Formats: sequence, structure tokens, C-alpha cells
Amino acid sequence: MKGKFKISPAQITVLGFLLLILLGTLLLCLPFASTGDSVHFVDALFTATSATCVTGLSTVTTATQWTLFGKIVIIFMIQIGGIGFMTFMSLTTIVKKSASLSKRKLLMQSAGSIELNGVIKLIQRVLLGTFFIEAIGAIVLSIRFWVRGLSFIKGLWYGIFHSISAFCNAGFDILGDNSLADYQSDPTILITIACLVIIGGIGFLVWGDFTAHGFRFKKYQLHSKIVVVTTAFLLVGGTLIFYFTEKNDALANFSEGDRWLNAFFESVTLRTAGFASFDQAALSDGGSFVSYVLMLIGGSPGSTAGGIKTVAFAVIFLNALSFARNNDSITIFKKRIYDTAVKHACAIIAIYLATACVATIVISIIEPFALDDIIFEVISAVATVGLTKGITASLSIASKLILCLTMFFGRMGGLTLLLAFAEKRNQIKLERPYDKVLIG
Repeated sequence: MKGKFKISPAQITVLGFLLLILLGTLLLCLPFASTGDSVHFVDALFTATSATCVTGLSTVTTATQWTLFGKIVIIFMIQIGGIGFMTFMSLTTIVKKSASLSKRKLLMQSAGSIELNGVIKLIQRVLLGTFFIEAIGAIVLSIRFWVRGLSFIKGLWYGIFHSISAFCNAGFDILGDNSLADYQSDPTILITIACLVIIGGIGFLVWGDFTAHGFRFKKYQLHSKIVVVTTAFLLVGGTLIFYFTEKNDALANFSEGDRWLNAFFESVTLRTAGFASFDQAALSDGGSFVSYVLMLIGGSPGSTAGGIKTVAFAVIFLNALSFARNNDSITIFKKRIYDTAVKHACAIIAIYLATACVATIVISIIEPFALDDIIFEVISAVATVGLTKGITASLSIASKLILCLTMFFGRMGGLTLLLAFAEKRNQIKLERPYDKVLIG
């Protein structure tokens, strides 16, 4: 009888996030969590979901709606949601210096590890690295806020909050309605936050390779090599595209230096960070389309970022390239990639696109907003980005709940949810006959 009630690692992860969202919602509903009247339950739920899923979308202004207590609740949810629920809970395991096989498997999934061996040490590096990098970011940002005239306490609080939010790719800010628009000409603020976003979104396995081998790229694991190259390609390509598509639109009134700075920051923040240095509604049609692509790709596996992930994008691209060259296998950096990786990547992309399409259709039926704005909002939610064209606060309760589900789905990953709720059956393997279908 005992075996019937075993909970899988995927189910524990999903339940852990659900409990964290519920707890955060209840705390944010407390009278002393918000300024003025207590916030509506749906808005508290939306904020808790967005924070735990490190998205950044908000139906209320974080800076003015929440008291210090409410903001502390939000930043704790961001921290736990960013590094992973089970990674955070593994602090007890690290103290005991022991873990069962099942717990190690759970930690491996949470940290995005490829191998079971050494997962405890990886978790230790993740936690220590996270707090160290966030501390460095907080110091730099705090000093800059002090230079710009904030008091010591306020500058320190701003530095800590935004460092954690940036590293966890959350996009929450306590600066007001304009996010980082007031700092669009401040390279210290923008570059520091961009670096935190990139480091947090590049993945914990890449950290391990960098710690062990430094800049000796040839010694990196294949996973890390693909992540580094793909990330660099997206950052450089995104910067160039946004500079040329927006220099006469969203960046028209910027100086030449600020255009390049904000084009770079846009290419970073769209990869699930959610901070905005200018109004996203001002993007050109070309800029909006590129935004969809970058948001969907997101960060890297085993990181604080969301999206389909850089490796899935790279694998699909390499598979198309191999097919065009009539090659039977995918080869990169003198290594072959398993066929199962291609199936995994295709499944992830199909699930994310299907989710985005369904949510867009339903919300477009409910809401009167332009389709472009709704698509932007939905992709931002499912890829846990957090950027908006300004319609979040005006959405109906039904649309807010749909976006809550979309954010949760995006943070958990479609395959994780399917594994969590799929019924286990002892299936008899049958070899079915092959047949042909026409594709393309």
C-alpha cells in the first residue's frame, strides 16, 4: 500500500511552487501588506504568482501599492522562485551533508544538473554563487543610488531589491510606474542590471565550468559551449536589430550612445528579465516581432530564466541545418547530440507555442485591446519575461487568472507539468509497423 502514494520529483516541485504562491497570496492580502485599503485577492494572487514564477508582470504598481512588509514578501518569493524551490529547501540537506537517492534526483532536476553525482556540491555552488553575485550587484547599485541622491538606507534597500530581482530575472522594481526609464542614460545602473540578468540566466552548469576552467572554452562541457555561443549570438544579434529597427522609433529621441546602450539592454531584458528602460508600446512592428522571438527563447536550462531555453533553440536550429546538409546526426564541437534531445526540444517548443496561442485567443475574446498588445502580454507571461505594453492593470479578472496559469505553466515548463500529472502505467511495449506521411 505504501508504494501507491509515492510522489514524483516533478509533483513535489509543482506542489512546492503552488504552496509558495498560496502563502505569498495570503501574506499580501494582510491589511499591513498594502498601503490604503487591502488589495483585491486576484491582484494579490497575480503578484504572488508573478513573483514566485519570476515574471515581473503586475496589476498594481509595486513601489506604491505595497508597504515595506509587502515588498519583503515579494523579494523573498522572487529569491525562492528564482533559484528553485527545492534548491532553497536543500539548505537542510547541505547542513546534514547527506541526502537520499530520491532527494538527490529531486535536487538534480531543480538545479538543472545533467548527472546525479556531485549534485550536492553543485547546489552548494549555486547557493553560495547566488548570494555572492547578488551581494556584489547590491553594493554597486547602492553606491550608484547614493550618488544619485538617495539616502543611505533607501539606496541600500533599492540596491538589494533590484540586485535580487535582476539576478533572478524577475523584473520587479520599486522605482515607480516607469521601471528603469529614469535611468535610461545611466550606464552604471543598466549595465550592472544587465550583467546580473545574464549571469542569472546563463545557467548553473555554466557557472561550474567557468569556475573550474575559467576562460578556457575548449574544456567546457558541450552544454556550456552551446549556451555560451547561443547567448552571445542572441545578445549581439538582438542589440544590432534593436538599434536599427528602433533608432527612428522607440529610440528616436536618444543620443547615439544611449541608443546603443538601450538597444543592448533591450536585447538582455527581453530574455525573461522584464525591466524596461523605455516604453515598450513605442516599439516598431519589426521591434515587436523580434521581441516575441527573444522572449520565447528566454534564458538557459538550469537557470533563473524562463522561455523554451537557448539549448532547445540551438538544437532545433542545428537539426534543421543537419537535415539541409543531408546528415543523419547533429554534430557540434566534434560531439554528437542524441536524437532524444531533438524530440525534447520539439516537444517544449510545441507546448509553449500551443499555450501562447490558446491564451491569446481566449484573452482576445474577452478584452478590447489590440491583438499585438495581447500577444506581447501573453508571450511575456508564458516566457516569464514581465514586460508589457501597458495593459496588465486594465485586464479583467478572467484574463488575470488566465495569465496566472500561463505564468505558472511557463515557470514550471510544459514537460514538468505533464510529468507531474501524467498517470503512471506499466505499458507493454509494442513494435508498430512503420508507414509514410507527407511533410512539407
